Amino acid sequence: MKLTLKVWRQESPNAKGRIETIATPDIPAEASFLEMIDIVNEKLLGEGQRPIAFDHDCREGICGACSLTINGIPHGPDAAITSCQLHMRSFNDGDTIWIEPFRSKPFPILQDLIVDRTALDRMVAAGGYISVRTGSAPEANSIPVERAHAESSFDAAACIGCGACVAACPNASAMLFVGAKAAHLNLLPQGAPEKDRRVLGMVRQMDAEGFGNCTNHYECEAVCPKSISVDVIARLNRDYAVAAAREALV
Repeated sequence: MKLTLKVWRQESPNAKGRIETIATPDIPAEASFLEMIDIVNEKLLGEGQRPIAFDHDCREGICGACSLTINGIPHGPDAAITSCQLHMRSFNDGDTIWIEPFRSKPFPILQDLIVDRTALDRMVAAGGYISVRTGSAPEANSIPVERAHAESSFDAAACIGCGACVAACPNASAMLFVGAKAAHLNLLPQGAPEKDRRVLGMVRQMDAEGFGNCTNHYECEAVCPKSISVDVIARLNRDYAVAAAREALV
């Protein structure tokens, strides 16, 4: 199949960006979306042009690095997958495909389709961990965990930190990401001692980074490649309210 790409091109963080039209060579329907860009880049290099810069690592839907907005949808039209798991059979011969980076003030563009998402790392550093002694793994049955909590924690832990929730939200809110990272630990006995500090630290860091507030558009849940439920946001709001009240009484 042959396609027309409308690609965001920006040489550096301070350069002025633009949409550039690129005609593809023949693309196999079984190629992944990132393989399609690889083929286009080979064509551009052969013509002496600068290839399209994009981020990727595992190409298995695990790392979340392949964060692209495809035809206005973070990660593309197929549900519950990352950009690298999208295949060209989802498109038709002759289609025009718009490819842009994730759009959010806390995600500054570095080059073309690559954005700086270290704001997510800073939110994790503000509380998304457990302070325990390192060493050998404890006996798995030494601490009882309610099954419902264990399963909910496991579901939240599936978050790969890609930032699609932020890119899809009209407010550029990171509440689904923060909610998932907090719920993953707060639901387990090991996370209970630092629960209040965790939610206060992560939510306040989110605000400091410039992310918006959640107003229940549910776009985050719709584009999440791991289908994380907005229930984690409701849980985060409850945990934050309790933690803030306790802090005010100290």
